[in-house]
Amino acid sequence: MAVFTEVPFDTAQDFVRRLNVGELTALQGCAGGIENTNYFADTSRGRYVLTLFERLSFEQLPFYLHLMKHLAGHGIPVPDPQADDSGEILHELLGKPAALVNRLPGRHHLAPDIQHTAVVGRMMAKMHLAGLDFKLAQPNLRGLDWWKETVPVVVPFLQDEQRELIESELQFQQQVAASAAYAGLPAGPIHADLFRDNVMFDDADGRDELGGFFDFYFAGIDRFIFDIAVCLNDWCIDLDSGELVEARAQAFVAAYDEVRGLTANEIRLLPAMMRAAALRFWVSRLWDLHLPRDASMLKPHDPTHFERVLRSRIDTPWHYER
Repeated sequence: MAVFTEVPFDTAQDFVRRLNVGELTALQGCAGGIENTNYFADTSRGRYVLTLFERLSFEQLPFYLHLMKHLAGHGIPVPDPQADDSGEILHELLGKPAALVNRLPGRHHLAPDIQHTAVVGRMMAKMHLAGLDFKLAQPNLRGLDWWKETVPVVVPFLQDEQRELIESELQFQQQVAASAAYAGLPAGPIHADLFRDNVMFDDADGRDELGGFFDFYFAGIDRFIFDIAVCLNDWCIDLDSGELVEARAQAFVAAYDEVRGLTANEIRLLPAMMRAAALRFWVSRLWDLHLPRDASMLKPHDPTHFERVLRSRIDTPWHYER
């Protein structure tokens, strides 16, 4: 999250009044993230997050917002977009698309253990199943087509060894995507960005339960196994080296597999999808670093982290064992 557009308190007050969520009592810009303007907005009736969308269009946004509404209605702990008197959940503020969602309880677990990864894996499987009857469709906008467009843009900023790696991996992923095994992989709405800082755990009263998943604004229709791979590359690694912590990875995938059984091709292609997930975030972080936008509180992520992750996935592929 970040602040690209400054929202005055009085403007936010008028906005929340239209949504019948009480009087605004506090408004604070959110640091972290790189895509949208986000504020924590507390009202007399609850705690919310106000988002102004800086890149996504009015045409693209119904998919994300209605997906969250759909999942919330199926018992998945995700932010629930707030509607106005006409039932509309996509709004306009300061000339930009905007939404107000409830703020999930709890805090991040940035140093997760096996139990945390298993809980996330189990809920991800439930989320995938809950999304199967979602009616809207939109591709993963940061998928293979975007990688093909963006790699040539970032290549001039790379050293020779990095350029060779990123171009060879892109070629490998194109070959995987053209295979019959890939074409048959189960697909549906995925989060596509479920990192540690997009999950909350509620430790109220000494509990340590899942508070929920949030930040669905990279979601799209894609292979479920890619969503799993994104998580494995964040929840189940040593952050300094990028190497996989196999006990955590096994716990995550086994917990998922208990809820939505993986197919043979999903298991077989998981190592390739872990490489794909590493490539996706290396490319996007290179793009954000070298082609930045101005924003208050913007902190670009280090792209070399996912370069290390990608090299590790290539050098030491991991296979899930039932």
